[in-house]
Amino acid sequence: MKTIIFTIIFFMFLQNCSYKPIIDTSGRSGTFDETKATEITNDLQHCDKIAKDNSNILSNIVYWTFSPTMDTKYKAINRKCLSGRGHSLLN
Repeated sequence: MKTIIFTIIFFMFLQNCSYKPIIDTSGRSGTFDETKATEITNDLQHCDKIAKDNSNILSNIVYWTFSPTMDTKYKAINRKCLSGRGHSLLN
């Protein structure tokens, strides 16, 4: 039982570190009149920081367990943050 729990936690850490959003830099998201790709580096750093500050391993596991898309809380926050800043996300 300890091995299973350790394995789940280990893979959650790996998944948390491996999420790299794919952003359509020439597209437009929603009703924005202009592309927001000029701020991509800044937005990636800010959204990553926000996601790390508002998720931990326990919340990621709980969120992942009940998420219909099998996302972690970190990934969901990061994706929502980037979408809210006007970036078109492909994943």
